[in-house]
Amino acid sequence: MTEGTKEKRFLTELEALFTGAEVEGDSGFVNLMQMKRRYFQSLRPQLMAEIDQRAEKQTSFREELFDKLYTFFQRYFCESGSIYFRHLPAFAKTYERVYEDGQDVALSWKTQMLYYVKSDVLVRSITVELNEEGAPQKTRRFYFDASKFEGKQNNEKREFVFSFAQVKEEKQGQVVHLNVAYSQRGNRTNTGDIVKQAGKDGAALTEEQLQKAIGVFRRQTEADFFINKDAKGFLREQFDLWMYQYIFSEQTIFEEKRIKQLQAIKETAYFIIDFIAQFEDELRRVWEKPKFVRKVNYVVTLDKLTDETLQKIITHKGVKAQIKEWQALGMVDDAFSMQSLFNGQGNLYRENGMGDDYKYLPLDTKHFKDLELEILDDLGNLDEALDGELVHSENWQALNTLKARYQGKVKCIYIDPPYNTDASAILYTNSYKDSSWLSLMENRLSLSKQFLWKNGILCCAIDDEEFLLLKQITDSLFTKNLGIATVRSNPAGRKTKGKLSPSHEYAMFIGESENSILGSLPKTKKSLDRYPERDEQGQFAWASFVRSGSGDRREDRPKLHYPIFVNSKNKIRIPKMEWDTDTGEYNLQEQPRDDETVVYPFREIDDKLIEGRWHRGYQRVIDEPEEFRASRSSENRVSIHFKTRMDLHSMPTTWWSENEYASSNYGTGELKKLFSYGDFDFAKAPRLVQDCLITAGANENNINILDYFAGSGTTAHAVINLNREDGGRRKYLLIEMGEYFHTVLLPRIKKVVYSKDWREGKPVSREGSSHFLKYYTLEQYEETLKNSHYADGDQLELDSTKSPFEQYVFFGDDKLAQAVKLQKNGKLKINLHHLYKDIDIAESLVNILGKTIRKRTAERVTFADGSSEKTNPSTMTEQEKQHFISLIKPYLWWGE
Repeated sequence: MTEGTKEKRFLTELEALFTGAEVEGDSGFVNLMQMKRRYFQSLRPQLMAEIDQRAEKQTSFREELFDKLYTFFQRYFCESGSIYFRHLPAFAKTYERVYEDGQDVALSWKTQMLYYVKSDVLVRSITVELNEEGAPQKTRRFYFDASKFEGKQNNEKREFVFSFAQVKEEKQGQVVHLNVAYSQRGNRTNTGDIVKQAGKDGAALTEEQLQKAIGVFRRQTEADFFINKDAKGFLREQFDLWMYQYIFSEQTIFEEKRIKQLQAIKETAYFIIDFIAQFEDELRRVWEKPKFVRKVNYVVTLDKLTDETLQKIITHKGVKAQIKEWQALGMVDDAFSMQSLFNGQGNLYRENGMGDDYKYLPLDTKHFKDLELEILDDLGNLDEALDGELVHSENWQALNTLKARYQGKVKCIYIDPPYNTDASAILYTNSYKDSSWLSLMENRLSLSKQFLWKNGILCCAIDDEEFLLLKQITDSLFTKNLGIATVRSNPAGRKTKGKLSPSHEYAMFIGESENSILGSLPKTKKSLDRYPERDEQGQFAWASFVRSGSGDRREDRPKLHYPIFVNSKNKIRIPKMEWDTDTGEYNLQEQPRDDETVVYPFREIDDKLIEGRWHRGYQRVIDEPEEFRASRSSENRVSIHFKTRMDLHSMPTTWWSENEYASSNYGTGELKKLFSYGDFDFAKAPRLVQDCLITAGANENNINILDYFAGSGTTAHAVINLNREDGGRRKYLLIEMGEYFHTVLLPRIKKVVYSKDWREGKPVSREGSSHFLKYYTLEQYEETLKNSHYADGDQLELDSTKSPFEQYVFFGDDKLAQAVKLQKNGKLKINLHHLYKDIDIAESLVNILGKTIRKRTAERVTFADGSSEKTNPSTMTEQEKQHFISLIKPYLWWGE
């Protein structure tokens, strides 16, 4: 390389890490890239000044310095800007360590030091501006048109393809327009062809410029990326190891000049690491901050509302939209009128009558926002009255936001995470390969562990693809492995090319403590059918009183070989007798009567009668005569039978083979009954989830059940079914990020509440459940980035006495605190709705304080412990505003 080339190469790579191109658009990730660019431009002069002090220009050492920096840092640069083992170093084994408590080698994987940020791909039209090399005043502009972009129907990996559209002269200058699409049948972008077409249209474009613009666009749309939990510590540790390896593999003689040069390489690397870490740490803070609660609505069945409230609803402007929703859900027909609910005297049908068909209609308060508080007044203690809670959010963000409120309050966690397979055509991204998938799971499992009761249990569904890795994570995080059930989930087998077709999955049960104990399952219908008789004690079947099988001979249990007298009317009598320890048999104290037959337990084996034994001792026959009976054959042969009673519950085994578990028949099939269509090809069967919940301890009352990979809502469906079957009061907390939250999950729960039986999207009956649930959206990471206010680059440095690498340079930035303004009159003006119009202050306070809501009004929220807080800043005194800001500060500002 020529002189200066290595320096340019490294600085180009470093700038690429911070997206060194001006980007236009309206998204949090665009804002992120703009912030990175300003940050880089602000600190680059100081960084170069530090380098100049250690390596003079136009010297061989300066070129060596940049070559060594490039060699080290290129291991950790990646296209998304994340910092981790892009290429796993040869010395990775250094990170294996033995724990003092006797555990084996710690679980180690490529991305274990990262947060996996799981977000949707954001494909949108954006403008990209590039400053031309050597002429910063000249700008090349590109417009990526995604207006006709068609998303993937499945989750197969597909690449973007770019094609030339036109060159337009616009106000800001010449703009090259490119179309964006997904690759079809393996076609790729032809950059050479685009350059030629742009040239014909008057744009002197180079392939290098085009490739850089495409790279910027990709970084705007690829929303899945990582955040290093400790970028500074990670990179410094990596550099020390690299430096050690370099010195002792490349150099053995150290002169004073060389030692100073090596020290300069290390000091420069540390400055760059601190430079990178400043921004990465800020991203971590944004990721870890609690998120505002938004768009809160409630769903309540009509039976819970008073006649007075219902009368107000009938005349409300939102009732038309509510009826239209019920019609779309298949609950009522076009002829339905709200008057159908009443008996003609202004009162709701509370007992038998036409109105009973509608008492479980689910009313959604989104249609009645100005009546919502009055509706909630009918429910009493709000959070206590709730049957369920639905959170529309990326799940790590939700768990992190809700942890204070639910810490130690969840009895059972059930999750059905992405299986990391290519075949699952489900509606959320399902393409995490090992390291990324491990980070995804470890991040969320370790956080959700805080939600469990001290004796709580986690149940996780998984298949063979990641079973072993998942078990290593759970073994490292939880105390007690309670067993693994193999579930026959697809009897026909899933089609696989060149491999065995899997017909099973797993349900892993993991305890939070040594005292975590699994629950027992109720008998299945197949088991119940084996006990056709019934008496006042329950179901039973008659069985031979002569034991068969292991231990069935007289010598096995000699005291169970005794005579039974049976008279001509088949009445049983046990004679008086005493056990003779010398002979090892009974001495009879009385003889049979004339009409009595003496019956001993004999078994016929290979045409020979073998002395056997009865199932029970003779005292049991004397004490419980109704449990035994005698009968005679046509040859006058007497047989003794006893009642074998069914145990209503039994401990689950490791093999679950019920037909109702099959996903195609009872998972997807259940959805098709509800909606007459099915978007989830591999939805879990409600019966399977019910059995998992009971096994995981959900057979108790008044408990919380958490599912943070909620999908189509099968867990809520299962909880509602269980409560309907035994009258229990289990509550569910479901978290889901997909848009099908509103199109599948929420409508599914409304339908299941209204009727337990559906066919082709219509209720078969009106046998529903009284129900009350809350659903809402959380602010997301991408939205925080979009709304955050950071100063221009020249304002980043705060303390002139310190290097910008030694201080928190974002300390003086507003972040989201622009919602709080100090006016000229010295008074505070608080306007959280400046950030989001739909913030729910009461619910946001609850999550910060870790409390539950008893009652809410337009001005105040009252908690279950009797305390309360004001929620309307416009009616607060200055002192109350100061207190309010102190409460909500974690939402608005983060840092040292």
